[in-house]
Amino acid sequence: MTLRNRVTDLGMLAMNGAHRMLLALSGGRLGWTIGTMATVELHTIGRSSGQRRSTMLTAPVHEGGRYVLVASKGGDDRHPFWYRNLVEQPEVELTIRGVTRPFRARTASSAEKAELWPRIVAAYPGYGAYQGRTDRDIPVVICEPRP
Repeated sequence: MTLRNRVTDLGMLAMNGAHRMLLALSGGRLGWTIGTMATVELHTIGRSSGQRRSTMLTAPVHEGGRYVLVASKGGDDRHPFWYRNLVEQPEVELTIRGVTRPFRARTASSAEKAELWPRIVAAYPGYGAYQGRTDRDIPVVICEPRP
């Protein structure tokens, strides 16, 4: 692993830690939104370890019980670990405002991404900048409730 990759991964861990600290220190009153975007805690099963993993993410589009996540990793050339985990095991959980529910995650089709992308970038223009930093097609993930 290159130094750049290590720094990126450590930065992502630090941001997640800071977000969790904000939620904890505020008693859950702050941190469930960033601008117009909902924030969620995504729970996956580690593809190698088999252990439960979690990460804080924004959901720039959320409606009708469906949450849309963007596997941008800040424009890095690698997919985020959480994305690789949910591709392997799409049965996930999302914690939304302190309530955890089961979801099924899937990568949006090209047509779905084309429809969602303008809304995603309208919610947070940084996603467009992230796509401009990498040749990787940044996946859009649709999480739909499961019984």
